[in-house]
Amino acid sequence: MFDTKIAIVLRDDLQPWQALNVTAFLTSGIVAQFPQIIGEAYRDRAGNIYNPLSIQPIVILAADQGAIATIHRRALAAGVKTSAYIEEMFSTGHDAANRAAFAEFAPEDAKIVGVALRADKKIVDKIAKGARKHP
Repeated sequence: MFDTKIAIVLRDDLQPWQALNVTAFLTSGIVAQFPQIIGEAYRDRAGNIYNPLSIQPIVILAADQGAIATIHRRALAAGVKTSAYIEEMFSTGHDAANRAAFAEFAPEDAKIVGVALRADKKIVDKIAKGARKHP
């Protein structure tokens, strides 16, 4: 149905609240990059209108720290723009602080806790190799 795939890979040792928080942040990055994935508003039988949602499924995967670092490097090497979240962002309180913390690290020393990408299915599968379905 879709030529592309959206995958979010989370570090497998996150607390449930962290995994949900990171997933929400990473999803917003994908939507910002690809606004065309948002469909039409939802309407219930009573006529209430709800926000539109993604027209494309999102696969949530898990990987250990080593695998997620490899996935991050593969995405960079393939030239696939990603959304990324690092461990240090858990201790910040707003967007500017998040970006400042993020800027302190390079790919080789960043403690990535989540990465999201949308690309051709085969490319996403190749990049995300080693991750498994999130429990």
